[in-house]
Amino acid sequence: MARESGSQRAAVIPTGGQLRNDCPVSLLKQFAIIALLVALAGGGYWGWQHLEARAASAEPSSGGSGRGRQPPRVDTTPAAMRAVESVVEAVGTTRARRAVEITPLAPGRVVEITFQPGASVAAGDVLLRLDDDIQRADLLEAQARLTEARSALTRAQSLRRSRAVSDDSVEKLVAALATAEASSQRAARRLRDRTVTAPFAGIVGLTRVELGARVEEGDTVTTLDDLSVVEIEFSLPEVLFGRIGTGQRILADAAAFPGRAFEGRIESIDSRIDPLSRAFKARAVVANPDLTLPAGMFMHLSVVLETRQALTVPEEAIVVDASQAYVFVVTGNGDELRARRRDVTVGQRSFGHVEIRAGVEPGEDVVVRGVQRVRDGAPVRRAEGGGGRSASG
Repeated sequence: MARESGSQRAAVIPTGGQLRNDCPVSLLKQFAIIALLVALAGGGYWGWQHLEARAASAEPSSGGSGRGRQPPRVDTTPAAMRAVESVVEAVGTTRARRAVEITPLAPGRVVEITFQPGASVAAGDVLLRLDDDIQRADLLEAQARLTEARSALTRAQSLRRSRAVSDDSVEKLVAALATAEASSQRAARRLRDRTVTAPFAGIVGLTRVELGARVEEGDTVTTLDDLSVVEIEFSLPEVLFGRIGTGQRILADAAAFPGRAFEGRIESIDSRIDPLSRAFKARAVVANPDLTLPAGMFMHLSVVLETRQALTVPEEAIVVDASQAYVFVVTGNGDELRARRRDVTVGQRSFGHVEIRAGVEPGEDVVVRGVQRVRDGAPVRRAEGGGGRSASG
């Protein structure tokens, strides 16, 4: 066993010696390969830089001679004065101009329902009728007593001329006539109360009773809303209290009607500020001739604080780099057009345009399409046709 172990060790030792003899050759090969790769990488980088330099040197001269790469095409539009609105956002809920719950003035059984839910009704239209047999009989009785009292007084007044009837008797008959007239009026009113009518023109709501059901005085039969004009009640922070007044213009929209704006005016402002929310309430009125807006709908409002003239450019002309905004202004004439970067100070944004407070003058052409292909000082070409914006040259 000892001899076998010794022979195995003898076999391993020469192998290890051979590896140590070949090691310097392997390291030289590795260094050679690495050096070759570094040389190739360096040559490629130098070649790329050389090509970029040639392209950069050829670009400025390409606009006039027509050789090399063509300048990019851009759409431009002049900076112009536009009406800019300062607005504040709010949310509110619609309210009917007038709204009531329709209730009977007397108890009874429903014998007729004359309205359809959601229908328009005029002032005085009949909405509901209750049974009225007893009230009609009471009215006939009261009218008969009135006729009798009136006839008795007429006879007494005729006899009074001949001194056949005393003045005291005539006075009693006058009082009896007045009592009969009052009884007749009460009977007529009780009969009218059996018919429920609309107090004003509007839209009726859902029916809350059924034919043949008994209702009590004060039970709600339906609702009636005057929606020809709707009110929107909303809240604003107290810092705006001095800038809000009646008559100011508002624009409202609702999720149920995308793309449609409803215009109105502020009608009233609350005289108190909530001590918890530090806000005050206001109400605006919006015309609703087609009865589109119902009562109770959630609305988003823009209250116009002021409208002024300001220099603006299209929103797509603005480029933002970190905290600095800039545009490209096209200068030159004919084929010698170049884009110049202008740092700008922006202001109010509205309806796809941005107010420019500094950096651009009115009438200067700014790039609105092709901004990504433009470099400061590089030549450009205006797009021809294609439906893009173009400025006067």
